[in-house]
Amino acid sequence: MRNMHKERTYGRIRRRLFKERELWVITTFMLAWLAVICYYPMYGLIISFKRYVPGRSIAQAQWVGLLYFRQFFSSPDFRYVIRNTLAISGLNILFGFPAPIILALLLNEMRAKLFKRVLQTVSYLPHFISWVVMASLLFTLLNSEGLLNRLLLNIGLIDRNISWLGEGKYFWGMLTLANIWKGVGFSSIIYLSAIAGIDGELYQAGAVDGLGRFGQVWHIILPGIRTTVVLLGILQLGNILNAGFEQQILLGNNMTRQYYEVIDTYAYKYGVQLGNYSYGTAVGLMKGVISVVLVFGANALSRKALDTAVL
Repeated sequence: MRNMHKERTYGRIRRRLFKERELWVITTFMLAWLAVICYYPMYGLIISFKRYVPGRSIAQAQWVGLLYFRQFFSSPDFRYVIRNTLAISGLNILFGFPAPIILALLLNEMRAKLFKRVLQTVSYLPHFISWVVMASLLFTLLNSEGLLNRLLLNIGLIDRNISWLGEGKYFWGMLTLANIWKGVGFSSIIYLSAIAGIDGELYQAGAVDGLGRFGQVWHIILPGIRTTVVLLGILQLGNILNAGFEQQILLGNNMTRQYYEVIDTYAYKYGVQLGNYSYGTAVGLMKGVISVVLVFGANALSRKALDTAVL
């Protein structure tokens, strides 16, 4: 009886594979590309558990277990690296996550189509500008003789020039504003698409019930895009240890190192610049494992509390 059941199961699988053979042929190339480009290099993560010497085979390297992980946790840099990573990511979530939602709501309420299109284009442009160019613009605006200082001096808000990117106490705020400026427009596209998918009859029903424009936003639009907000929030929480890399490298300096050094820049410094590949890989692997745990944890919490989940 059991053999007959297995034969029927295998028969259904064979028939399905034969029926979808064209799709599987196309998918095979994609899976092969994914395996070679994305998964095969992950074999190199094993050097985080070995004393790897460049030029020698990974298999010949001495096994040291969790040595490099313990070194990172006991390092005097650990405290401020984790602090900076969580602080910058926390500010990006606190201010950067709701910013595209607010922009999408404002754009959706605009009735002047020409002005709306111009504003959308202007808000999208920073996303397509590299951080190298953005850093040059920010240095021009925020240096001690920059446009921002001149403006604030003229209206009397400050009485001396401030090096906004040269003093650590201002660095987190400036970096958060730069991240929002660069990403808010492009990120709002997702929410505008979600808003466009809301049934128009709901607006008509809301108008009949006496809802104004603010009431429609609160009772129709926000509940309508809740799933999108929750899913993107889960992914954002999973990326809480991804506090940036290019912006810190380009905007940071020796005066602000105690404020800009995050896990990615720390791993780059020790793993690439100083040639300690095993230590840098261990730091990066630790960050990846924690990020995966956070994604699954936020996903389970969202499924239980809001009945919405990514997986």
